[in-house]
Amino acid sequence: MANSNSSRSGSVPSTARYGFSDAPRAEAQLRRVGWWSDAGPVQAEPIVAALSRAPDPDLALLALDRFQEFAGPAWAELSQALADDLGLRGRLFGVLGDSTAFADHLVANPADWRRLRSDAVQPSTLEERTSVLLTSVGADGDGMPGTPGGPVAQLRGPDAVSALRSTYRGLLLDVAGNDMASVSEPSLPATPYEDVAADLSDVAVAALRAALAVAVAELPRSGVDEVPSLAVIAMGKCGGRELNYVSDVDVVFVADSESDIPAATRLASLMMRVASPAFFEVDAALRPEGKAGALVRTLDGHLSYYRRWARTWEFQALLKARPVAGDEELGARYLEAVQPLVWTAAEREGFVSDVRSMRRRVEDHVPSELVERELKLGRGGLRDVEFAVQLLQMVHGRSDDSLRSKSTLDALLALGEGGYVARTDAADLVDSYRFLRTVEHRLQLRQLRRTHLFPPFDDNDALTVLARAVGLRSSGRNTAAQALVAEFRRHGNRVRRLHEKLFYRPLLEAVAKVPTAALRLTTSAAVARLAALGYTSPEGALRHIGALTSGVSRRASIQGTLLPMLLDLLANTPDPDGGLLAYRKVSEALAETPWYLRLLRDEGVVAERLAQLLGTSKLVPELLVRAPEVLRLLSDTAALAERDPMEAATSLRSAVARYSEPQRAVSAARSLRRHELLRIACGDLLDLMEPTTVFWALSNIWVAVLESALDVSMRDVASRSEGEIPARIAVIGLGRLGGAELGYGSDADVMFVCEPIDGVDERTAVRFATSVVEQVRRLLGAPSQDPPLEVDIDLRPEGRQGALVRTLDSYLAYYRRWGEAWEAQALLRARAVAGDHDLGERFCRAIDSVRYPEGGLDEAKVREIRRIKARVDSERLPRGADPATHTKLGRGGLADVEWTLQLLQLQYAHEFAELRTTSTVDGLRAAASVGVLEASDTDELVEAWTLAMRVRNAVMLVRGKPDDQLPKHTRELSAVAAALGYPAGVDTGEVVDDYLRVTRRARAVVERVFYGS
Repeated sequence: MANSNSSRSGSVPSTARYGFSDAPRAEAQLRRVGWWSDAGPVQAEPIVAALSRAPDPDLALLALDRFQEFAGPAWAELSQALADDLGLRGRLFGVLGDSTAFADHLVANPADWRRLRSDAVQPSTLEERTSVLLTSVGADGDGMPGTPGGPVAQLRGPDAVSALRSTYRGLLLDVAGNDMASVSEPSLPATPYEDVAADLSDVAVAALRAALAVAVAELPRSGVDEVPSLAVIAMGKCGGRELNYVSDVDVVFVADSESDIPAATRLASLMMRVASPAFFEVDAALRPEGKAGALVRTLDGHLSYYRRWARTWEFQALLKARPVAGDEELGARYLEAVQPLVWTAAEREGFVSDVRSMRRRVEDHVPSELVERELKLGRGGLRDVEFAVQLLQMVHGRSDDSLRSKSTLDALLALGEGGYVARTDAADLVDSYRFLRTVEHRLQLRQLRRTHLFPPFDDNDALTVLARAVGLRSSGRNTAAQALVAEFRRHGNRVRRLHEKLFYRPLLEAVAKVPTAALRLTTSAAVARLAALGYTSPEGALRHIGALTSGVSRRASIQGTLLPMLLDLLANTPDPDGGLLAYRKVSEALAETPWYLRLLRDEGVVAERLAQLLGTSKLVPELLVRAPEVLRLLSDTAALAERDPMEAATSLRSAVARYSEPQRAVSAARSLRRHELLRIACGDLLDLMEPTTVFWALSNIWVAVLESALDVSMRDVASRSEGEIPARIAVIGLGRLGGAELGYGSDADVMFVCEPIDGVDERTAVRFATSVVEQVRRLLGAPSQDPPLEVDIDLRPEGRQGALVRTLDSYLAYYRRWGEAWEAQALLRARAVAGDHDLGERFCRAIDSVRYPEGGLDEAKVREIRRIKARVDSERLPRGADPATHTKLGRGGLADVEWTLQLLQLQYAHEFAELRTTSTVDGLRAAASVGVLEASDTDELVEAWTLAMRVRNAVMLVRGKPDDQLPKHTRELSAVAAALGYPAGVDTGEVVDDYLRVTRRARAVVERVFYGS
């Protein structure tokens, strides 16, 4: 035997290195089974390593030591198989490291280890498992056990029970082996919880059928000569195919006729008497009247009880009812008859409050000292998930068949898919439910005893074994036990939070029994009520209400529930009438979108935010009918307003890259842009996004569309010529695109630069690039209902008469020979935005000498820029526009601020690198930091520029089309005020005064700094 210091000297590794707590005893056991020598594990290394990964290596080794003692010659076969068969190692060690009960079983049934071999043929279907159990009691024949002509057992009494128990335990061993295999051998595939639960349920159903075959064999001794018609209905977890390793199996018995009841009762009693000692407790307490009621009733007897006497919880129990044994036709009739009762139970008076009260009573029965450790009934436990899911199922499943699942997880996934539950909430609950059920399974495997109690938080040994059994290991910061406790608490807290969110959802009661009385008013009363709410055309509003609620459809009923709330919400917006009209149009456009009304009904914040948006903006409803998926984001502030603009742009480019046909690619890009525009607009209008974030996000999504169109056009043009791309193309953003300061209706000012690839002449490269640019402009400029995608290239050399594309050398030659002051000014905001990044960056570096002229500007060029600006002010302001409130060209507006900064950049950027930025705000701040602009002047200009940009965007949002003029109409101006974040009911004169004050101060700075006056 190796001494305890051998591992330190490096000669022989100690068994302690393999996770055995008692190294000397483990070494002795390993030597006895032939897996350890003076040199360590030697060729048994894979076996010992797998043992070390078992949940409890000491427990697994002890079981193997016991097995070797009793197995005799069979041990050599097992030992060799463990060396050769990785799957066997994983399954056997996983089970033995977690379950003393299966260790006892294998010692008593040594041949059963072969069931766990990789090449073993395990029964895997319900029929195969039923056949195995029937064979164990000598029951042959076709048909369903427990029916006339069905299989009848040859064994009876204790012999039958003993045979069934051993065979059933072997079937459980099959399931447990597959369940635990990946714990000891992580390279093996993990078996999902759902598959384990379904297998356990099928084993239980097979057991019920085998018990029926034995019960039929014993009927004659009870004086029953003919097999009665009896259906066995599984309830609870067996009905939902989500059974544990150890659980009562809840059933209900149904007889075909009154005359069958005595014999059927005897058959049911005998089946329970066989099943309980052989498999599990068969519990019929969910039958009508519970334990006080008749064990067996006819179908009519069941229906009579449910229609007259059943309480809410009994309908909830019927959710999982499933015929599993006996007369299949009778079972099918039973299920067909009771299902309508289940799916109308929510209409009962007080249904929702009854279910909630029942959950509280269940929770109150948990002893206070165990409540934190109770996996099933405690706060944040399995029942929290199940009650929430079942309540939502019964309320919404009345008219949505997709929710009528017996499985908790399937129902939860369906609730998420259908929009009844936020997808993230559904995914979180699924994740937590799987975790808690897996922990429950591992606890029950230990001794194959029914338990739902998490180990005490200070029992480190039990926690460590359980942690390893569920796949958790120690890390640098936490032990396995600490990691398990942290996970258990995390999942419990999440379950409780989501349970309370879903289970106590305010609109559940209203949905359970949709009230429409609030809208059943006389016309005059309705008109008066709507007028009092602030609707200027109550008759028109009443027509919209009538159109939304007419008929007896589910949609109309839900609208009847929603509209009283929505009418009040819309009344608090700038344009209630326009908002209600928009709501009607959106509802009609999305009438076939299944989750639309559910989302409004179940997520109160969505309805509130939608009303605010529709009563303020014309752009939002126009986009919404073509991008309805954005509605889902209204319940999630982070998803709505905190998405990284770069991530959104990357996602768009990736999605569009899948298309090779240009029209389809650009159509996909437009669709994704529409989604992003609407998301940004909603976040902006709800005051959830900073103005700079809005500008940046709008610019990034424009760039992504431009880049996608360029990419697909390059591939398309190349495919129509020689198939090779002969040139690199870069897109240079100018103006507000270059500054990443686009608004909702902005054009994109750009220039295109190309460069031939090696071996291609310049003429070919330019011709190719020109074809590409023409196609890009054509595709993006195609008419659309969305805000336009106009690619403006008028700032290129020679303007509209100039070439669409030039090489880098051509651009430089032009600027050096012909470039004018205004062209250098335009280049101040040049930024590589799309296409070949290296070429774009080289272009920007090459033009630095043009836009940041050495020595700045001479007085003549300063005068020229001032002259051009004065001409723009006088000639380009639209006829009839008010120069005081025109956001772009008006006094103190965007042009004033931008030209002032650009003059400073032309004068001083050669000296101060800080001024070399394309951003207006950053440039102004830099001008102050280097001393070419007073800090107070910078503040005035930044405030005016930001306000003008925001007003311009607000006008676009309110009107649904671009406009640079602050509105004069009171309702429109009120909507703009709301979009700018002013409180409801603000005097519109205050809004105008604020704008005039800010821009007047900025104009004073412009007069002094730009014009030098």
